[in-house]
Amino acid sequence: MAEAKIIQEWLHKADEDFDFAKSIIEDSTFYAQICFHFQQSAEKYLKAVIVADELEFHKIHDLIILLKTCLHSRPELIGLMPHCKVLNRYYIDTRYPVHWPTDYSKETAFKAKVAAESIRDAVRACLK
Repeated sequence: MAEAKIIQEWLHKADEDFDFAKSIIEDSTFYAQICFHFQQSAEKYLKAVIVADELEFHKIHDLIILLKTCLHSRPELIGLMPHCKVLNRYYIDTRYPVHWPTDYSKETAFKAKVAAESIRDAVRACLK
């Protein structure tokens, strides 16, 4: 297992994204950006597992690929796949002009929060 300090750094950065998005979800109308930060938190939580288990680290943002990497050492995380699918689109859709319909609402942001929270809780439990 990797050095505890490095793992904690990944978890801390993930918590910052999660806590930021959570702190503004009620009062902000920037739902796309909130969803982006929830996606970023999930990405960093998964990368914390990859680093902890010393798996092959790829500099990518695709949550599904990151989760599949985690499954090599943590098959119990398979239940996170639906949450990764929810959050995965928020990396591109929220940062660049896209030529397909997007609809970001408070409801969408809360769904992103639930998905990121599930990933956070599962990762923290497996890294204890």
